[in-house]
Amino acid sequence: HQVIEGIINVGFKNLLSIVSKAYLEGFYYKPRADRELLTQHNKGIIALSACMGGEIPKLILNGEYEKAKEAACEHQEIFGKDNFFLEMMDHHLPEQRVVNEALRKLSQETGIPLVVTNDAHYLRREDARIHDILLCIQTGKTLQDENRLRFNGQEYYLKSPQEMASLFPNDHDALRRTREIAERCQVEFDFSQMHLPEFQVPADYDLDSYLYKLCEEGLSRRYPDGVPKEAEERLAFELRVIEQMGFSGYFLIVHDFVNWARKRGVPVGPGRGSAAGSLVAYSLEITNIDPLKYGLLFERFLNPDRVSMPDIDIDFCYERREEVIDYVVSKYGDDHVAQIITFGTMMARGAIRDVGRVLNLPLSEVDRIAKLVPEELGVTLEKAIQTPELKQLYDNDPEVKQLLDFARGIEGLPRHASTHAAGIVISGEPLVNFVPLQKNGGALITQFPKETVEEIGLLKMDFLGLRTLTVIGDALQTIESQYQEKLDPDCFPLDDKKTYELLASGETSGVFQLESAGMRHILKNMKPQRFEDLIALVALYRPGPLGSGMVDDFISRKNGQTKVEYPHPALEPILKETYGVILYQEQVMQISSTLAGFSMAEADLLRRAMGKKKPEVLSAMKEDFLSGAREHRVDSRKAAEIFELMEHFAGYGFNKSHSAAYAFIAYQTAYLKAHYPVAYMAAMLTSFMNNSDKVSYYTQECRRLKIKILPPDVNESLENFTVIEETDIRFGLAAVKNVGEGAVQAIITAREQGGSFLSLDDFCQRVDLRQVNKRVIESLILCGAFDSLGAFRSQLMAVLDECIENAQADKKDKETQVTGQVSLFDIFEEAQPQVQHNHDLPEIEEYPKRELLAREKEVLGFYVSGHPLDGYEHILARRTKSKIAELSRYRDRDRVKVGGMVTSCRRGTTRRGKGVIYFTVEDKGGSIDVIFFPPSNPAEISFLQEDVLVLVEGRLSIQDDSYRIFGDRVKSLETYVEPECFLYIRINPYAVTPEVLEKLRMLLGHYRGVNPVLLYFVKEKTLIKADHSFGVDKVPGLIYLVEELCGPGSCYYLDRDSKFLSKMLHEEQEKVISD
Repeated sequence: HQVIEGIINVGFKNLLSIVSKAYLEGFYYKPRADRELLTQHNKGIIALSACMGGEIPKLILNGEYEKAKEAACEHQEIFGKDNFFLEMMDHHLPEQRVVNEALRKLSQETGIPLVVTNDAHYLRREDARIHDILLCIQTGKTLQDENRLRFNGQEYYLKSPQEMASLFPNDHDALRRTREIAERCQVEFDFSQMHLPEFQVPADYDLDSYLYKLCEEGLSRRYPDGVPKEAEERLAFELRVIEQMGFSGYFLIVHDFVNWARKRGVPVGPGRGSAAGSLVAYSLEITNIDPLKYGLLFERFLNPDRVSMPDIDIDFCYERREEVIDYVVSKYGDDHVAQIITFGTMMARGAIRDVGRVLNLPLSEVDRIAKLVPEELGVTLEKAIQTPELKQLYDNDPEVKQLLDFARGIEGLPRHASTHAAGIVISGEPLVNFVPLQKNGGALITQFPKETVEEIGLLKMDFLGLRTLTVIGDALQTIESQYQEKLDPDCFPLDDKKTYELLASGETSGVFQLESAGMRHILKNMKPQRFEDLIALVALYRPGPLGSGMVDDFISRKNGQTKVEYPHPALEPILKETYGVILYQEQVMQISSTLAGFSMAEADLLRRAMGKKKPEVLSAMKEDFLSGAREHRVDSRKAAEIFELMEHFAGYGFNKSHSAAYAFIAYQTAYLKAHYPVAYMAAMLTSFMNNSDKVSYYTQECRRLKIKILPPDVNESLENFTVIEETDIRFGLAAVKNVGEGAVQAIITAREQGGSFLSLDDFCQRVDLRQVNKRVIESLILCGAFDSLGAFRSQLMAVLDECIENAQADKKDKETQVTGQVSLFDIFEEAQPQVQHNHDLPEIEEYPKRELLAREKEVLGFYVSGHPLDGYEHILARRTKSKIAELSRYRDRDRVKVGGMVTSCRRGTTRRGKGVIYFTVEDKGGSIDVIFFPPSNPAEISFLQEDVLVLVEGRLSIQDDSYRIFGDRVKSLETYVEPECFLYIRINPYAVTPEVLEKLRMLLGHYRGVNPVLLYFVKEKTLIKADHSFGVDKVPGLIYLVEELCGPGSCYYLDRDSKFLSKMLHEEQEKVISD
């Protein structure tokens, strides 16, 4: 360890260089700086010898005093005689007393001055316990763990001068130097200066005139039939403000990389945030929403009365966002551009769960307490403890009180560091002159978060990767290739009847921002008929408006069920679009301007004050508002009412500019789904190719739209999901597990060069087996990619090894031929098609249906050719309350009942020794985890294992958008199924052995289905009906396999209505067995 402090500006810059290089060049488990680096950047710096982790104290404790003395002299030489100090501490540790005595001696011998410090890991002594808990969270330990990282004692806090003096009563000079060092630190920051990168403009232009030229040209393109006077005046005003504020270079920088992206076909969003309110941004094609047409305000984006850096966030295609970042890096230099660090903090619920783990409390109890914290944005534990249920627990349960007190102690503290999802910083000088840097993965990032980056005057902007833009781009490419139509989504007509019919139906799965269950419900009620309705919808669907009844009021007014009224006749032009409801922040600004004569800049300041609820600011501005209203002949009482109304709605008001931009993307996706559903859904499936739950969900939507989803096919599939004959969607090869990009390209290349594959042999002969190895081919067989060749998957798996061996042998033969020697056979080979090793496929049956589907799911993540629930839909519809994908319409702790197949199952015990079963249930549209505490009689749930079909009833648990069920009832779905037949097996005396019965049990499990099994034991003359978990599919081949075990004629199917069966069941006592 080494303590380094910058005492003047040059020292601070050197400190930034040392820290950055320690991360970028010296990182090995931790950042490291060597003496050479310290020597290079030693000006303006004070250094201390550090705690017992420092080099000099370590040498002293190792008994190497002379080496310690040598190291101290080296440090003094590096930093200078007055800039290096020997650091003494006392945390009541015996080792520190040894170190301190040696440091005093070393100081006397070398003249290096002493200084007294204290390691401060927390603020107060009583925080030691909280610090211990934090260490446990960091290291994944509990307080009960003996072998864990811990600090001895409670002395690592910020001590007072008196406490330090009592620890070092005879070290007055060392105590005094603490203040002297602090006083020498004179680093000053200039927060008024901005460090924009230099943008090169053509000769004869400066930044302002070049921006003016580009905007004039852009405005003419935006209004090809002539620029309206209103637009000319608005542009002149905006340019004047931008020039006065010194931001012309900023707009040119943004225009440059957005223009670069558009020219290279990188999909760019229509706008984001308040930037859509700028006509300059619209003219430069930074945004694609006309601010004049939709009443968007420039002052909401850039207020001339409030000087701050503009904030233009840009959405790019998420697959090509990195290309734009690379362009910016290449233009301004890799030492001038970096991404930005972000710190995840301990939020209220998360803090409870983290502390609960450290205290080793039962998971279910901690989960219950955490869920009592209200689901409000920015809620704190201090506020949450005031809620009745949590307060009662806090006051009456000491264990809960301790949990919450510790959680309060860590709440808000940083939990981890990561790279900000979108933030990019660009500087005119090397970034290391302003901020410390480090690497995260391969990305260069700042060590300061975005707020600090902006405060010190650096240009920060968000390059966001938006998946929807990628989907739109992919859909447009498919439409062009399939239908020979080249579409521009920015030119879609905004009054398209078919699009609004789709939106009004609520069938908006896959539509940007509009596919949640709640949003679909609102769409059905609202029935949007114009683009402005979509803008309002994006603004309305937030917790505030939803919880206040504002959404219902808006819909009621729109549909004519409630009379539309305006607070004042002058406000009708402002509020008519939203049926008299104050919905947008821009409306608050316009009302202030219309009624009270506020400038838009003043109106923006009022909007901000209302949004942040600053009483002292609001009080002064209310007086200004009422005064202005009187001058505009507005009744004082009515003006006060309107001000209160504005203040109330300001808490719910949304940025209309952002709503308009995102409503535009929503409309584009709805238009594509309405007019080109096959191409659009293929693009959606490709986008979520690696998310099996999403692919399953959108596959269900395709089926609803009567779009056929075809399985992968080696003779037709490309890398991604593709449209086939304009009506079907073919699975992409890249969606198959174990099939990487190299394998996909090898298959497509072989197909393009030699045509369709004729057999598995032909395939193995022609593809590059270094890329397409056995594991790849197995996955392709099991997902059905070879089904079009006319063979069973079981047959192809049986001959796969031999096909690969033959192909490899043939290739080896060719490679071993001597170069230059041409034989008669070589000439013959060139003249004739190559002979293939087309194997005779073994005469074996296909895998049972359930195994076929299970293997299909194993390599695809879901089912394509069928589903284990096929045929059970009517039972599920009758017996369940909801599909799994529809659980989002329920609230936390609601009772639910779902059905599906168990895809994973694990039995365990709780810390208190109680049995518990963790399993996952999947239906055709989604899956959910279940925690189930079984009944006292294990036989009641002996059927519960992987691949069985079940009904689950219990309490829904919702945690951070993650759903699971605490089940209290589980039943086999197959108990509700009417069997097609019975499988009758005669067990002769010679077959009654443990070995035969075990083989029979495994065989029946292999062909699991719904048809019951009857076992007739000949010697005992006893008929037994096996447990329903041993039910089987009706497969002809099963009879032969049973006869191999139990003898010829020992097995046959009995129809459900068979008189023989009725007679047997009536005569014999029915017994139920389980395994």
